[in-house]
Amino acid sequence: MLGEIRGVHGLGGEIRVKIAGDSAEHLLEVDTVWIGKRLDDPEARRRDVVGRGLARAGEVRLKLAGVKHRAEVQDLVGQLVLASRDLLPSLPEGEFYWYELIGCRVDSESGEAAGIVREIWETGAHDVLVVVDEDGARRLIPTAQELMTEIDLEGRRIVVVDLPGLMEPV
Repeated sequence: MLGEIRGVHGLGGEIRVKIAGDSAEHLLEVDTVWIGKRLDDPEARRRDVVGRGLARAGEVRLKLAGVKHRAEVQDLVGQLVLASRDLLPSLPEGEFYWYELIGCRVDSESGEAAGIVREIWETGAHDVLVVVDEDGARRLIPTAQELMTEIDLEGRRIVVVDLPGLMEPV
């Protein structure tokens, strides 16, 4: 996931996209995106990007081929901007795209299960994993490198330190 469509920019059908991650770079470089209601949306539609630029803080403006009017964008608000992984630039060792962490199981170093990452919130300091267990209890776990001791994308598992209060539901 590259971002979420937040609204319209101008009269010509540009979309405002909230950036999913630390940088606008991936959204400013990709030439093709898919617009869908969720990460695994089988009905996501492919769109060519014909224009791009920076917008408000944390947002990018995209001009999609075939979208010419404000009214067309209104139907897209709230949907996700997705891209094929092979279209995204490679990240340095130890860095991940947000979408890669969604769906990972979170456990403490001692083996206590916290649940599954359902979303990631951007905050002023560290982004926060929103982890939901099978009973629906929600935990908020900062993505600080000191707290996340292991990220195994192939095994779909994140291990966090044993820290009093870290695994408490909110």
